[in-house]
Amino acid sequence: NAQVMGTTSDPFYGAPTVAVVFADSNMGTYMENGSLVMGNLLNAAHALDVDSCWIHRAREVFASPEGQALKAQWGVPESYVGIGNCILGYRDCEYPKAKPRKEGFVIRV
Repeated sequence: NAQVMGTTSDPFYGAPTVAVVFADSNMGTYMENGSLVMGNLLNAAHALDVDSCWIHRAREVFASPEGQALKAQWGVPESYVGIGNCILGYRDCEYPKAKPRKEGFVIRV
């Protein structure tokens, strides 16, 4: 992931766990389906008091020769593309306080 970004920094912020979401590109809604999986992972982690973050570039990583080799090693079919990386761990600081809501702010459709 760092190579795709063109950096040597840790794109996973030292997280001890990375869950990669793949989706079958033969499905018409693969991107939407994979994105919903990522959102559900983030919500489930929060419900368990586990910190999480969606890290992009899974598509590029698993399109590379190294990524293709990992997919083969893991038994992931060739038609599956990377949607995102969900890093999981525990913060080393206090959880930030939510900002106050804007008063009188209403969304109309």
